[in-house]
Amino acid sequence: MISAVLSLGGIGLLAAVALGVAAKKFAVEVDPREAAILDVMSGANCGACGYPGCSAYAKAVASGEASASLCTPGGAEVIEKIANIMGVTAEVGDPEVAVVLCQGDNRKAQNKYRYLGIRDCNAAQRVADGPKECPGGCLGLGTCERACPFGAIEMTSEGLAVISRDKCTGCKKCISVCPRSVIRMVPLATSVHVLCNSHDKGAMVRKYCQVGCIACQICKKNAPDAYKIENLLAEVIDGHSDEAAAVVEKCPTKCIRDFNDGYPEGSSFNVPGKSDEGPKAA
Repeated sequence: MISAVLSLGGIGLLAAVALGVAAKKFAVEVDPREAAILDVMSGANCGACGYPGCSAYAKAVASGEASASLCTPGGAEVIEKIANIMGVTAEVGDPEVAVVLCQGDNRKAQNKYRYLGIRDCNAAQRVADGPKECPGGCLGLGTCERACPFGAIEMTSEGLAVISRDKCTGCKKCISVCPRSVIRMVPLATSVHVLCNSHDKGAMVRKYCQVGCIACQICKKNAPDAYKIENLLAEVIDGHSDEAAAVVEKCPTKCIRDFNDGYPEGSSFNVPGKSDEGPKAA
C-alpha cells in the first residue's frame, strides 16, 4: 500500500517537473505594450478597427502591423493613450457619427406588400427588393439596432431606425449590415441633413413618401453655399450647418432636419448634447 502511494507520488512529481520545464521552453513572450493597449480600450470588441476584437487589434498595434489610430469608438482620448504607449504621434480625425437618411416610417411611406418573414432587413430585401416602395428607404426591421454594440440605435413604434448622436461611436457596424445603404457616416459638427435616400424623380417620390426629397431645389436657391443637388437628391455641404438650418422650414416635404432641434418623430432620444433620458424629442 505504502509503495503504491509513493509510486503515485513520484509519478505526480515527475509530471509536475515535466510540465514546468515545458511551460518555460514553449512559453510565448507577450509584448507588455499589448497588455497596456488592451487595458486602455473599452473591450467592446466592435470590430471598427478592422480586427475581430480588441485583443487582436492590441496585438496588431504592438507588433507594428496596425496604426494606433484605428479605435474610433474610443475617441481621441483612447487613440492618444495608445499612441503614447507606442511612442508615436496620435492621428485623431474629426469625429463622425452615423445617420439614417430616411424619415419614411410606416405612416409616411408606402409599402408594396406586407412582409411576414423573419425580422431581418437583409432577408426582407431579398423578397422582391424589399417591401418598402421607396427603393432606398429604411425597411424598419431592426437589423442595425441589433448590430449596434453601444445601444445607439432604436426602432420607433412605426418602424424607423434612429441613431443617437450622443451614443454613436462611429464603429460603422450598422452600415455593414444595412442592405439599402440608408445609413451614412457624417461629421458630428454637421447637424443638418437631408433625411432621404431616394434618387427617383419628384413626382415618383410624392407617390410613395410624404417626407422624401423631390429635388425641387428650394433649399439650394435659398442657401446656395449650403446645399448641392446630385442625382435628384439634395445634400447638405459639410461645414455649412448654420446656413442650411436657416432654410429647413422652407422645405415643402420637411425632409431636411436639424438635429439640434430634435430627432425624427417617434424617437425617444433627446436633443444632442442633452441626456437621452427624459421626455421625447420633437
